[in-house]
Amino acid sequence: MKKLLQIDFTMEAPFGEQMSEAFEPLAQSIAQEKGLIWKIWTENAQNKEAGGIYLFENEESAMSYLEMHTQRLNGFGITPINAKIFDINIPLSLIDRAPLA
Repeated sequence: MKKLLQIDFTMEAPFGEQMSEAFEPLAQSIAQEKGLIWKIWTENAQNKEAGGIYLFENEESAMSYLEMHTQRLNGFGITPINAKIFDINIPLSLIDRAPLA
């Protein structure tokens, strides 16, 4: 069963175009993660927050990624990290055009 992972954290910078340029290698790496279907990168420069919404094939992949990514973020000095894993109500989500097909 597919799982949604939500991660957010406080980060000083970069945001916007600078974030896109600086984190492109990280995005390329994340794209190769086992079980990842997609990720939406999130950012709020005004509140100095960043993170992402991820869709994984299953809970095992989501948990494995969360453990690895938490360690990576901690290595960058980013703490605390807020994370939640959710089940998805697919019928309702499809009505509202979620990219789950």
